[in-house]
Amino acid sequence: MRFVRVGIISAGLALMGTVAHAQETYVVGMSTALTGPGASTVAGAAEGLRLYIDRLNKAGGVNGRQITLVVQDDQGEPSKAAANAKKLLTQDNVSLLINTSLSSTFAPMIAEAQRAGVPLLFAGSVCPSEVYPPANAFLFCTTSFSAAHDARATIDFIKEKSGNKINIGLAAMAIPVSRLGIDAAEKFSTEAGMKVIGKENIPPATADYTPFATKIMQGSPDWVYCWAPWITEIKTFGALRKLGWSGSYALNVLPETEAELAQIKDGELYAMGANAMFFEDLAVQKEISKAAKDAASTYKPEQMSDGWIGGMTIETTLKAAGWPVTSAKLKDVMSTLKVDTKGLRGGPIEWTKDNHFRTKQYYRVYRWDTAKNAIQIASDWKGYDIK
Repeated sequence: MRFVRVGIISAGLALMGTVAHAQETYVVGMSTALTGPGASTVAGAAEGLRLYIDRLNKAGGVNGRQITLVVQDDQGEPSKAAANAKKLLTQDNVSLLINTSLSSTFAPMIAEAQRAGVPLLFAGSVCPSEVYPPANAFLFCTTSFSAAHDARATIDFIKEKSGNKINIGLAAMAIPVSRLGIDAAEKFSTEAGMKVIGKENIPPATADYTPFATKIMQGSPDWVYCWAPWITEIKTFGALRKLGWSGSYALNVLPETEAELAQIKDGELYAMGANAMFFEDLAVQKEISKAAKDAASTYKPEQMSDGWIGGMTIETTLKAAGWPVTSAKLKDVMSTLKVDTKGLRGGPIEWTKDNHFRTKQYYRVYRWDTAKNAIQIASDWKGYDIK
């Protein structure tokens, strides 16, 4: 019988902190890209989760038990993620795995978790298809973004704002999950009556985005939508503006977005996201900011929202599961879980036996208000049922 140990082990990383490994503590294991090309997007989530667990431990833990948090750095590489998962499962004997890394690491971690019969929570990158109905019994996701659902909400917003008699250009990074998002956007745009004038799949190592922006501009788009890693989203926009295009541009909110909106100051740059931005100064955001400051974190608080929500989910799960717990008990609890996100999202995260993404996904759109010289809410929370 495998007892839950909530552990995040990161060899040589004092910044992660540790709680003594002991059978009387909960122990959960996490693999994340703390370094490497994807760190700018996902490492902040890992930090947010760590800070949340530290906060819980200082307050006495959960059910009177401390939580051992042990982190492994996979650098976004599949082979390292596989090795991390094996170590956490066979040496650390964790009963809950966490992934806050790139989508390239999903398959090997899923395989290892399945073999061990241990639930795996995705808390830092796009949700894998296996968490949507009908969900894999062992896989769960709290992350804010979802390729196809983000695309549907964005196209709905564009239609509400500009109607359907428009030309729209689409851009993706040439990786599977980004192509999935833009293929979905193409489908939704066509169904809405829009004219898709071009769809560019841009290689990850691209240095000059001008050729791709030029192709998009040839179709005279009124709007361009990009769902991709931040570098592709923002560099495609920048290339279009340098070429003189003055249309409206929509992208997905990522950890870098809020700071970039304030820096770019473009009133026709629209950011669709599922997390509240920090200019709203919510009580929970103040808690995150204080935790980051007290820990002298090198990450910005707005980069930590997904990880903080992951921490909320771990706390809610352990409270419901009690002590002691097995992997099977943990999986069963997670399959009917409801997590209060305290305003970081438009509503709670709620899972059912067949839906481990959430029963309802909420979106909000942000833009830069040139008159007020500040970020504003362009369209408030709108919920979508996930079936």
